[in-house]
Amino acid sequence: MAHKFESFIDELAMTEVSQNVYNQYSYANQENAVRRENLLVYLKQMDKIKPKLILVGEAPGYRGSRLTGVPFTSEHLLMNNVKGLELFSKENGYKLPSEKDKLLKEATATIIWNTLLEQDIVSLGWNAFPFHPHKKDNGKSNRMPTKKELLMGEMFLIQMIEMFQIEKVVAVGNKAEESLHQLGIECLKVRHPAQGGKNAFVQGIKRIK
Repeated sequence: MAHKFESFIDELAMTEVSQNVYNQYSYANQENAVRRENLLVYLKQMDKIKPKLILVGEAPGYRGSRLTGVPFTSEHLLMNNVKGLELFSKENGYKLPSEKDKLLKEATATIIWNTLLEQDIVSLGWNAFPFHPHKKDNGKSNRMPTKKELLMGEMFLIQMIEMFQIEKVVAVGNKAEESLHQLGIECLKVRHPAQGGKNAFVQGIKRIK
């Protein structure tokens, strides 16, 4: 299975994207080697855990997996976990491309992992579009992926579902649900936890459980 994961990451790295998309796995940037390795560590961990549920977001954000390479994480979460979670941290093999005094946090990632932990749910995480879409000439911004970009992400999402023999697909937010429906993938939906949606997200996860 490790070879399959390496091939999957190589496909991500080799994917050509437009100017207003950042491929955080691309071989063109030396820092991305750490992000590819982080994703490999994550996939190997998930292979041991064997989740049957996948949470699917719309696309990576500039404060999140754009920096870490791992879906639904931030620099701070990747290096420190949330209390009670044993998945991440440098002791498990995760790294950052460069040493920093202050690690960025990302609210959505923290809420998601805290909720999964509280509900004792094991879930794989991925995005309908696996690269970071941003506004023109502004890498520190987020935008919705286009229909063409979502179609580009379809192959990777389906591969993820098949590699882990996922039984239940859950869209995080309306945009993720729209993306999955465009791809013809059946899913349940929970409220996105951002912009005051935390309580509704938690209730949605409880219902799914």
